[in-house]
Amino acid sequence: MIGLQSVGKLKLMPEISRFLGIVIGMFYREHGPPHFHAVYGEYEITVDIETGVVHGSFPKRALRLVLEWLDMHKSELLENWRLVELERPLRKVPPLE
Repeated sequence: MIGLQSVGKLKLMPEISRFLGIVIGMFYREHGPPHFHAVYGEYEITVDIETGVVHGSFPKRALRLVLEWLDMHKSELLENWRLVELERPLRKVPPLE
C-alpha cells in the first residue's frame, strides 16, 4: 500500500518512489495526459510519462536523474496512471540506484 506524503506545496501526494532526496508521486482525480509529480527540496515538477515533457523547475542533475528513472520505468508508471484513473491503490516503483 502506498503511503500519503506531504511534501512542499504538494499535500497528501501518494508517493510511488523516492531516491536521492527526490520524491515521486501521483495524485488521484487528475486529468490527462498521464503524468507524475517530482519534488526535490523547494523544487517541484510535473513530468508527462509518454513524452518526458517537464513543467516546473528542478536542478539540472536532479532533472537528469528523474528523466533517467522515467525511461527505466515508463510501463510501470503508465500502469499506475491507469490505477489513478480507477482510484485504485498505486504500486511502488523501484528507485533509481
